[in-house]
Amino acid sequence: MMNAKRMIMAGTVAATITIGGGLWTDGTSAASPAATSFSVQAPSANSAATAETKRKKDGFLERLGKSSDDELYEALYAGQSLADIASEAGKDVQAVIDLQVAELTEQLDARLASGMLSAQAYEAQKAELPEIVARSVYGQV
Repeated sequence: MMNAKRMIMAGTVAATITIGGGLWTDGTSAASPAATSFSVQAPSANSAATAETKRKKDGFLERLGKSSDDELYEALYAGQSLADIASEAGKDVQAVIDLQVAELTEQLDARLASGMLSAQAYEAQKAELPEIVARSVYGQV
């Protein structure tokens, strides 16, 4: 059995990856901050990203059978893996894995499109995603 700190860390990483997926846009994935000009964006542009992030976060919590971040945190702190949490709520663990793989694939797609990732690195990383995410969801870090 994994100790509580490692379980929280693994769960937090998985949750952050899934929830943070909506934050990676063309503006935030620029190859070099020095090469881009800085500007202030209007709140309306930011609210679209915020709405997308909230939708993804809500979908993640729904797949785990939790209604809030606090509930999720408490379960992780108690030593449960994401798979334990989903199973206890009668949810499909594979749906949690699929969601996280989809979110990470979107991030890889954006990195490939922006030129931050070569096609070879993209394919290698994409091929590893299902196994890495499954290990994380089951608490096998």
